[in-house]
Amino acid sequence: MRVLGIDYGQVRVGLALTDPEGRMAFPRPALTRTTRDGLFEALLALIQAEGVEAVVVGLPLTLDGDDSLTTRQTRNFAESLARRTSAPVHLMDERLSSAAAEAQLKEAGLCSRKRKSRLDSQAAVQILETWIAQNPA
Repeated sequence: MRVLGIDYGQVRVGLALTDPEGRMAFPRPALTRTTRDGLFEALLALIQAEGVEAVVVGLPLTLDGDDSLTTRQTRNFAESLARRTSAPVHLMDERLSSAAAEAQLKEAGLCSRKRKSRLDSQAAVQILETWIAQNPA
């Protein structure tokens, strides 16, 4: 099952996609948000082109597990996406995914000017890998 992972942000949206069997996650280029409609158009085109069967959106809870303004914005984004696609949209706790993603990029020697874009997509990989581990095929 092909699954799309999303690290939602107000400026950039990190993306990751599983292999066709849904076992491994790979980063995709992050999207830079221009307009809300443009973001949804790009995501829906990717979902269709890649045959995505499910979407996992990282939910940025506080360390206490509470909602914040960013959490509410992410929930609204996920609900809006769910209304636009037939693929089920799941929320996945993403606490500390960015920190783990940054550590992986540093270890791989991939810190550069494109760091933020890579970081967002690597965070999407982390979110997707956590979801895969909790939802074995």
